[in-house]
Amino acid sequence: MKPVTLKEIAEQLNISITTVSKALKDYPDVSKKTKGLVKELAKTLNYKPNTFAVNLRTKESKTIGLIIPEIVHHFFSNVIKGIISQAEKKGYLVIILQSNESYDLEKKQIDLLLSQRVDGILISLANGTANFNHLNEVLAQDKPLVMFDKIARIVKCSKVIIDDRKAAYIATQHLIDIGCKRIAHFRGALLPQNSIDRFLGYKKALLDNNIPYDPSLVYICDCGDMSFNEGKKNAEQLLKDHNNVDGIFINTDLVAIGAMTALRERGIKIPEDISIVGFSNWFMSSVISPTLTTIDQPGFQMGKTAFKQLYKEIKAIKKKKPIVPKIITLETALIKRESTKLI
Repeated sequence: MKPVTLKEIAEQLNISITTVSKALKDYPDVSKKTKGLVKELAKTLNYKPNTFAVNLRTKESKTIGLIIPEIVHHFFSNVIKGIISQAEKKGYLVIILQSNESYDLEKKQIDLLLSQRVDGILISLANGTANFNHLNEVLAQDKPLVMFDKIARIVKCSKVIIDDRKAAYIATQHLIDIGCKRIAHFRGALLPQNSIDRFLGYKKALLDNNIPYDPSLVYICDCGDMSFNEGKKNAEQLLKDHNNVDGIFINTDLVAIGAMTALRERGIKIPEDISIVGFSNWFMSSVISPTLTTIDQPGFQMGKTAFKQLYKEIKAIKKKKPIVPKIITLETALIKRESTKLI
């Protein structure tokens, strides 16, 4: 069926198109009786507003872009839920794109979103992103940009993060508090800021407790592939390289679960022989055996907060007000479970 127009409603009621438009928007200068007649007929005819025309008038697309490294990922899926929960309340459509940790793909996706005239962009950077010209281009076009989780400090936009350094320090300190003396770290790629900060938090906890930092105990996940298999591989290599490690702080839960699997296959008892702390608090960390001690990373809250900040900036730009970039830091918590010894 052909879409019903305001003109058709106006003709059937013998009133002006302007009156129909005002009635549907509840303008006070239209009588209750007329509003009732217009709304009843609009419902009967299944009238739908022409969003393209509305967006053209308001100079808003009512869409935002979201670029994340990986969609099938517990943390990022929670972030998406948080963003959509807020976007729907404000009538926004979210275009979700996956960069696959590729800088080149991320750059193309930014260009695509700009060509689609989105009202703003949310992004968690790919591990391979070291050049930020494409992000500065977003800001140059007067589009709000909000980063979350994996960020670039030098890009002058708002960011929603956790204190990765503090969280990693707490995770490592927990291992020290339960008596671990030789603590390894499975870290992410060299570029992402959160990977850097978690490594620095681990290192500082060691030094603050007079435990010498040993670079041979740090294992980097190849190409930033924070996977189950990467955890297994690093754990197997750790056992070949060292026979006296009693604790491991691991950059994400999925890698930690891979490491635990490899250790158990080789007869290593967890936590009796080696205690393990992960990061993110994935659902699976609470159902594996032994359950995994981890840092709770509030993905859903991060998504909600990121959208709310982006929405504020979209409205500020519409009102021609200056945007002052904000750094919003969310709280984390250590979740103690069976993979670390009881104190």
